[in-house]
Amino acid sequence: MADFTDTLTDKHIAMIEGQPVFFVATSAPDARINLSPKGYDAFRVISPARVAYLDLAGSGNETNAHLLADGRITVMFCNFQNPALILRIYGRGTPVLPADSGWSELSEQFTLLPGTRQIFDIAVESVQTSCGWGVPVMEMEKPRDTLVKYHSGKEPDVWADKYSQSKPSIDGLPTRATDRYIAGE
Repeated sequence: MADFTDTLTDKHIAMIEGQPVFFVATSAPDARINLSPKGYDAFRVISPARVAYLDLAGSGNETNAHLLADGRITVMFCNFQNPALILRIYGRGTPVLPADSGWSELSEQFTLLPGTRQIFDIAVESVQTSCGWGVPVMEMEKPRDTLVKYHSGKEPDVWADKYSQSKPSIDGLPTRATDRYIAGE
C-alpha cells in the first residue's frame, strides 16, 4: 500500500542517500514522456521540501525542455537492498544553468563533474513510498565513468560547438542553450 507525505522525512532521506541510481520522469503537453536513469553522486536533499540534481550533458536535453514547458517532474528511487522500498518525489522543477543567479548557491551542494551543464532545482510537492517487493535485490559492482571521461577529454571549443546552441527536444520543444561549468572560471 502506498503512503504519502508532503515532504521528505529523515527515513526517506536516509534511504535516498544509500542509492547509487535514481530515475527522473518528465513530460509536457503533447510530448513524449521522458524517463532517464541517473548515476554518480548527483542528487542532494537541500531540505525536506527541496531537492536538486546535477545534470551532465548526454544524448539530449529533454528534462530541460519539459520543465520549461510544464514544470512537472517525478524522481524515483528503488532500494535494491533490504528492506524493499520504492520512493517517488513529485514536484516542480527548474533548470539552473551556470549563468543563472541561483547557480552559486546550488553548485556549492555538489562536486561538479566534467560535462556538468545544469542543476535541476525541485520543489517537493509530495512524496510517495510503496513496498517495492517486486524489485530484485542487487548489488552495485562499480560506477560507470564513461560519461565523465568523455567530457574530460573535450576541448572547450568542441563543447561550445555541440552544446552552446539551443537545440529543440525530440518533440520540437525549445531548450535553453547550455554551457558547461569549468572550474576556476
